[in-house]
Amino acid sequence: MKFLLPVVLLTTTWGECTYAQNNQAVSSAEVNKILLGTYNPVNYQATTVITDPGVISAGLLSQISTDSLKADLYALAGFRNRNTFSDTTSTTRGIGAARRWIYSKFQQYSSANEGRLKPAYLWFDYSPSSAGCSGSITRHANVMAVLPGSQTANPSLIIVEGHMDSRNADNCDVTGSALGIGDNATGTALVMELARVLSQYTFRSTIVFSVNTGEEQGLIGASALANYLDGKNVRIKAVNNNDVAGGVFCGHTASSPGCPFYGDIDSTDIRIFSLGTVNSAHKQWARYVKLEYKEQLMNQVSVPMNINIMQNEDRSGRGGDHQAFSALSYTAVRFTQANEDGNGSTSSSYQDRQHNIRDSLGRDSNGDGQVDSLYVNLDYLSRNTLINGNSLAMVALGPDTVNITPTVLTANLVRVKFNPSSGVSNPGYRIAIRSNSNDWDSVYTVSGLVDTIAVPYPMNTNFYISAAAMDANNTESQFATEFTLSTKQYVLSLPPPDPRLPAPADAGYYGIRLMPNRPNPFDESTTVAITSGTDVFSDRTWLQFTTLDGRVIRRMQVQLKKGLNEVLLDHGFTVAGTYVCSLIIDGLPAQSTKMLFRR
Repeated sequence: MKFLLPVVLLTTTWGECTYAQNNQAVSSAEVNKILLGTYNPVNYQATTVITDPGVISAGLLSQISTDSLKADLYALAGFRNRNTFSDTTSTTRGIGAARRWIYSKFQQYSSANEGRLKPAYLWFDYSPSSAGCSGSITRHANVMAVLPGSQTANPSLIIVEGHMDSRNADNCDVTGSALGIGDNATGTALVMELARVLSQYTFRSTIVFSVNTGEEQGLIGASALANYLDGKNVRIKAVNNNDVAGGVFCGHTASSPGCPFYGDIDSTDIRIFSLGTVNSAHKQWARYVKLEYKEQLMNQVSVPMNINIMQNEDRSGRGGDHQAFSALSYTAVRFTQANEDGNGSTSSSYQDRQHNIRDSLGRDSNGDGQVDSLYVNLDYLSRNTLINGNSLAMVALGPDTVNITPTVLTANLVRVKFNPSSGVSNPGYRIAIRSNSNDWDSVYTVSGLVDTIAVPYPMNTNFYISAAAMDANNTESQFATEFTLSTKQYVLSLPPPDPRLPAPADAGYYGIRLMPNRPNPFDESTTVAITSGTDVFSDRTWLQFTTLDGRVIRRMQVQLKKGLNEVLLDHGFTVAGTYVCSLIIDGLPAQSTKMLFRR
């Protein structure tokens, strides 16, 4: 629900990712112009323009089809091996046949919608030897379909992507069976289904549906796309990467944060991974995805989904195509199912399906020669498709975001001044307040042509505030990057600190405070925040983590600076329980707080 606030006017790497791709070229000059924003939107205007957010959300809910998703999965399985370096000339087998089929499906969706959806290839060169493989196929292609936005005054893209390439245990095997259904025919089918459904509507920003190659060899297709757009100075609002998106079964193994036990079924949770601490632009986008689903669809769906905003950029030791974009400072996240059937191991004792010949459609349960028991849950994949599509649609409909100037007034009131771009007049705004969790505590809606307003915030020394602009249909923009505010920075007026005074006894005097970690409880990682009114203890401060019985499990030095200091604790997944985090100054404990780790 959107909480209406009465207007109160105030006086006023994937670290191993390689970037050796070259000779990038978009196969269609028309699509290239659309990507660059140098086109006439009138040429792509629908006969019947549908821009109502409620109508579009309802359309997604009613039109995303499990039958369509299933047909695409079966078709992708039929190409047998979609390894990046597999056959490109066959009409029935290999990566070449797969990408031509995807292109033809995009053409089919376009024909059904007045030719407005424009397919193209993004070609680039990459040698198999760069991935440690042999072979002669050096020219590769992503397949994309572009739905032009209705305005080019300030052009921008929203990208939804998934990789079409597959692998088995040998990542260079281009002939053996590598159906790659969970990883990642599911993500490919999701992107294709959204292209089919969303191409009937009109959006302010351009949406790019991209099916990438080469993820398994180091994100080479996504990197080619990200580098190409970055080199053209193209503005990208957000990227949704979908990888391993349709399974519900927990294998014997799973990359941390993993599922609880073999055979567990989870069909109601989805994980969103992204770069940065809790107030990064990527986490902000994940919160937007969750908010739009909660407000637009939660009360309409038969099976509500839980959207889990994860602390890390990806699972431990793993990576995905979103990292090609976040590495270039584009906002990007990864959607992944809650339970995974395997961790991609190449060990001879490995029993699970991911990154293996066993990653197939399913099994023939009655012996009639037809696969009838799928390893993919089509209803779950459909629900994930809906979450993706709704977030893309809302941000593509909405206005550009707005900057704010927040000022703490009292112990529970903050003044917000809106700073839209010159000449822009927004009919409303939304203000998000967050304290110690990954989610917003409150999201307020402000209607009317206002430029300054006062809003309450939780009674907490530290809090975070951001805002979004609204259009006439009450569709919000992305939320801008958060401001971090503290009441102490406004009420504290201290003389210069005296370094000769013992620090622990005077930690409060110097404005030093150890804040509760967030999120808490946490899964793999959590962020510990410390506020300080001085720099004097920068080389004299440590964080110490102990069990309840006093056993020290971690000790980390903190370069304590004046203002807000954030420290990421990457705990791992071997132990669960309650721990004590202590702030140590000059070897003596100053403050402590409890933290709960759960698997």
